[in-house]
Amino acid sequence: MNPSSENPSSDVLTPARAMAKQARTPFPGESDAYREAREALLAEEIEFRRHMTRLSEQRRSLPPGPVIQKPYRFKDEQAFDVGLVDLFGDKETLVTYFWMYGPQRERPCPMCTNWLGAVNGNAADIKQRVALKILGRSPVERQFLFAQERGWKHLDFVQTVGDDYAGDLGLINADGSENPALIVFKRDGDEVRLFWAGEMRKEMADPGQDPRDAPDIASLWSILDLTPEGRGSNWYPKLNY
Repeated sequence: MNPSSENPSSDVLTPARAMAKQARTPFPGESDAYREAREALLAEEIEFRRHMTRLSEQRRSLPPGPVIQKPYRFKDEQAFDVGLVDLFGDKETLVTYFWMYGPQRERPCPMCTNWLGAVNGNAADIKQRVALKILGRSPVERQFLFAQERGWKHLDFVQTVGDDYAGDLGLINADGSENPALIVFKRDGDEVRLFWAGEMRKEMADPGQDPRDAPDIASLWSILDLTPEGRGSNWYPKLNY
């Protein structure tokens, strides 16, 4: 369902617990304890869905963000030197992901790779609505070679020229390692404004959890969260198994 079809702010909503009672377990043989617990969980899932809808509305209602004043430069897929506004193409919104595949890394970050693999599957659709660019400090040719290895066909890679972009965003650590960044920009005439950036830093993670945004943008974890074992506490994806 399209989240915009639900508007908790303007509709009188049926209580979540009343809605949950309409559910039916698809297989026979459930215990009373299972049905009671499942209905309680379903009520929480409905409330969570409604909260996420409100959160999305709140994000879309952000006032205009700051104008990007610094003239950051990039090299696009054709090796042309371009500015941030050029990355929009004919779109008004630009979604960027800075991935951890700088020149100091022999291979890219496995978590970045996992996420980009999922995004690749939806990129053709995403790009009907917004511009989508994957930024890295390595030359586009190097990024593209890895994309071919993974079978990615729908991602557009861009090289950041120099380290001003990554440095200003705090994406390069003292030891030279990198951090990822998901950032959304909005075109404002000939200028570019920040719309939204993931700002949940490592220090904001709850005890026993890795830092992550909400909603969790990684489909890997969203699927594992549906299972009895969950995402675990010490397992991470690899580039090869």
